[in-house]
Amino acid sequence: MSLPAAGSKDPEFATPFVDVDEWREEPVPHRYVHGGFEGTDLLFSMYFPPVERYEGRFFQPLMFMSGTEHAVGMGILVGMGASIEFAVDSGAYLVESNLGRTNPFPGEDGTVTGFRASAAVARYSRTLAAEMYGEHRPYGYCYGGSGGGFKTMACLENTVDVWDGGVPFVIGSPQSIPSVFGVQAHALRILWERFPQIVDALEPGGSGDPYAGLSVEEREALAEATAVGFPPRAWFAYQSLARSYTTVWGALADNLLAADRTYVEDFWTVPGYLGADPPASLARARVQHRTTIARPIMGDEAAELGLPLPLAMPRGVPVADIVAALELADLPDGEVRGAQLRITTGSAAGVNLWIAGLQDGFVLTRVGEAHFEHLAGVAAGDEVTIDNDAHLAFQTYHRHQVSPDFPVWEQFCLDGRPVYPQRPRFIGTTMSKPGTGTVQSGRFNAKMIVVEALLDEAAYPWQAAWYDDLVHEAQGPAADERFRIYFLDHAMHMAPMDLPGAERPVPTTRFTSYAGALQHALRALVAWAEHDVPPPASTVYDVVGGQVHVPPTAGERRGIQPTVSLTANGGSRAEVAVGILSLENDEWQT
Repeated sequence: MSLPAAGSKDPEFATPFVDVDEWREEPVPHRYVHGGFEGTDLLFSMYFPPVERYEGRFFQPLMFMSGTEHAVGMGILVGMGASIEFAVDSGAYLVESNLGRTNPFPGEDGTVTGFRASAAVARYSRTLAAEMYGEHRPYGYCYGGSGGGFKTMACLENTVDVWDGGVPFVIGSPQSIPSVFGVQAHALRILWERFPQIVDALEPGGSGDPYAGLSVEEREALAEATAVGFPPRAWFAYQSLARSYTTVWGALADNLLAADRTYVEDFWTVPGYLGADPPASLARARVQHRTTIARPIMGDEAAELGLPLPLAMPRGVPVADIVAALELADLPDGEVRGAQLRITTGSAAGVNLWIAGLQDGFVLTRVGEAHFEHLAGVAAGDEVTIDNDAHLAFQTYHRHQVSPDFPVWEQFCLDGRPVYPQRPRFIGTTMSKPGTGTVQSGRFNAKMIVVEALLDEAAYPWQAAWYDDLVHEAQGPAADERFRIYFLDHAMHMAPMDLPGAERPVPTTRFTSYAGALQHALRALVAWAEHDVPPPASTVYDVVGGQVHVPPTAGERRGIQPTVSLTANGGSRAEVAVGILSLENDEWQT
């Protein structure tokens, strides 16, 4: 397909319309405008402050996936610092869209969700702003995390004069999927019983040696995940990671299998792959089971039972028609999280579901792109097979994707040559490109500040360093005039939330939110783009063995995050007797 020329309007989004235009008082006074573009699925919401609070700019948060133009109003984006209140306090109106799709999948043309839909909405927002505030060109700033970070980079790299700056945060690389999720799942499977001692060793006051007491297989799994980039201190959340990223696997699995159709069979049969001569732990983990559906649990009943809805939920489909979970006649022995559940009889025969886990005896289902629209008719009595061959196989897919452009893969080479059989092509780009329509180039004319979390368990921190290198390689000395990168310690991929019944340790005692840093970055962009005030210098860091290391003090580290050091009775560890503690003479006493 041909893309619109740089700076021109997109002919696919030529005719905007407005179907809601009203004044609202909550959460702060603003004008709300909703609409879309005729002949397309692109919908938008815009939030304009009163004239006296407007200072000539807009903020545009980009979701990690498409499907809704109401994320801000629903509070979904609070963790990324996106709110109507913050925009108004910053003298900006707020813009959001469904990225041109009414479901969470990018479809056949990734440029639409990647940057074209967002650009069309940004351009039209300026028309409405000029009508409301008088003729002018508002400054524009886009920002997004994870997949939204990919989209932010795509927006700035593939358009001219749409945005003046952007903040991509917790970003990945073109080789993120499936490697980061696979190596994590491999470690989770092998180290599950060992994580309490691993976490204890890495906690403040711990031994500092997470490998102590591990078997050879366990040590290798931990070392492999660390060298690929998983931050070891993030293993404290291993239970929630297993649940969350099996859900992600369920959304991606259909496309992964389509991208490399022979891999699963090769894994279990071809010498050089782990499954061809499986170790005892892998053989024990394999599940193949036939059973029947006792009853499907639809969305409305799932809500009553406290069960989560599937990630892939088509817009406009009543919740009552969404298969959220299944009650099966019987369950196999062993771990079924990540397994494929294939319906073999009935009107839904041939449909694949993916098991995100079990809750209260119910199988929680997730649906990939190939089947999410074909679940009507699932009924009691339908026969199903449960098979985790694909999930087990993709746990080591990264070993067969050695890329010379990414040093973390050097661990799988000897004398510069891969030690494992290599797949015919890299599928990382195949998996990442549909969400943006492009691959990162490092070339842009606007201002950009990247914010990355050092405990990021999904977008490993070295990937932000990789983009830093790409920008400087592409732009040379000019990069310092428009680019900054800030690493934040004690932050993960998502903001911490305390939920009833959540596993301990409580998330807020182990990591913090990066929302404040994002808001700081946005306001720094405003000062940089509008007033030529450079933001603080980038964080100083090194990448060693797949891990990003920063200096211990704020002065050495630079960036924007303060540092804090705590001691207990003058040391990093204090041992106390069991009992009631009281503070006497500045020391804890039993």
